[in-house]
Amino acid sequence: MTLLQQILTVAVVVLGTMTTRFLPFLLFPEGRKPPAFIRYLGTVLPSAVIGLLVVFCLKDAVFTSWHGLPEIIAILAVGLLYQWKKNVFLSIAGGTVFYMILVQTLFS
Repeated sequence: MTLLQQILTVAVVVLGTMTTRFLPFLLFPEGRKPPAFIRYLGTVLPSAVIGLLVVFCLKDAVFTSWHGLPEIIAILAVGLLYQWKKNVFLSIAGGTVFYMILVQTLFS
């Protein structure tokens, strides 16, 4: 890529990112109530995204042997951490660290 192409690429990426960040605030100002469909999406999309991420993370796991066991244990750890502390970030980080410990030590 030439320098001009690199600059244009960065500019397009910045413009796309800024548009997706600022457009909701322009379309739905603070004093105006968003349409019912947008409120519905705000309610159901977080759960759908989490479900999609779980499926994506497990797509290559083999559950017919011991290879799927670290994933199952880590998922249980995330669920238990969340039930215990009610903190999403702690449960995700703790589950990730726990999974990495499992695959680096017990299931290596």
